[in-house]
Amino acid sequence: MSAIAWTKRTVLGAALCALALSATAQTAPSATPAAQDLLAQVRQRVHDAPVVRGGFEQLKTVKGFKQPLRSSGDFVVARGKGIVWHVQRPFESTLVVRPDSLQSRGSDGKLTMQMRAQDEPVLRTVNAMLFAVMSANLAELAQHFEVTGQLAAKGWSLHLVPRDPTLAQWLASVELQGNQFVQEVKLQEARGDSSLIRILTPVAENALRPQDAAQFE
Repeated sequence: MSAIAWTKRTVLGAALCALALSATAQTAPSATPAAQDLLAQVRQRVHDAPVVRGGFEQLKTVKGFKQPLRSSGDFVVARGKGIVWHVQRPFESTLVVRPDSLQSRGSDGKLTMQMRAQDEPVLRTVNAMLFAVMSANLAELAQHFEVTGQLAAKGWSLHLVPRDPTLAQWLASVELQGNQFVQEVKLQEARGDSSLIRILTPVAENALRPQDAAQFE
């Protein structure tokens, strides 16, 4: 898998984690009444905060590989700023997603990749979705995906199928599970690969810590 392809998948995973980590729902004109009602009820359960941090574990199954690829680390989601996705194992790297770009840095802090939305159509589409979500507008979710799901006493689940042809070229569906925060994200790619991301001990905060704010400068 190329570095660019891997980065695109990481960005989407981070965006979808941000969905239930830092957003509330509004009515979506393109959503069915059932989807509107479902998103409104999810809104009532999701913890809305300017900043959310926590850990993650990711298990990626790739066609042609017998063993799944495992990674883990921590993240920070900051509304209006973006996401810092810090992989600690098996190899350290940091992905910083901003409204109009993303950067990947190695363990030594050196830049290993930079992409701008104006140059990459998929990144532009994902960023549009991501930052609408992080602005507390889950209505954007129903504009990018067909949404179904269910509510239970201990949580909620959403099944998402891309509306956008650009996303549909490489993403078949997404499963989200959570309560006050997202707990699990399952990504099924169009070519057969899949990822399972578990969110660990998420915490809501009112402002970025200085070391986190520096990542977005």
